[in-house]
Amino acid sequence: MVAEEGLDPNVDAIPESAAVIYAPGRRRKRFPENCVHVYNCTRSAQAAAEPEAGYHAAEVRGPCISSEGFRVFFLVRWLD
Repeated sequence: MVAEEGLDPNVDAIPESAAVIYAPGRRRKRFPENCVHVYNCTRSAQAAAEPEAGYHAAEVRGPCISSEGFRVFFLVRWLD
């Protein structure tokens, strides 16, 4: 399956994880690996989030290799 931004984030083969994403604007749907910190559970990600500093808890799928060769995560949903 192919979406307009690359790999379809709804594909079951891509692992889903709780994470904290550095995203001051929260407009994007995919994030480079260096902006994402994966946690073992949703509760841990929510506890580590600092929305006022741009760090938001989310559920993500990835990492995937983008067409440019970068590892990226796809946003599933924001948690905060």
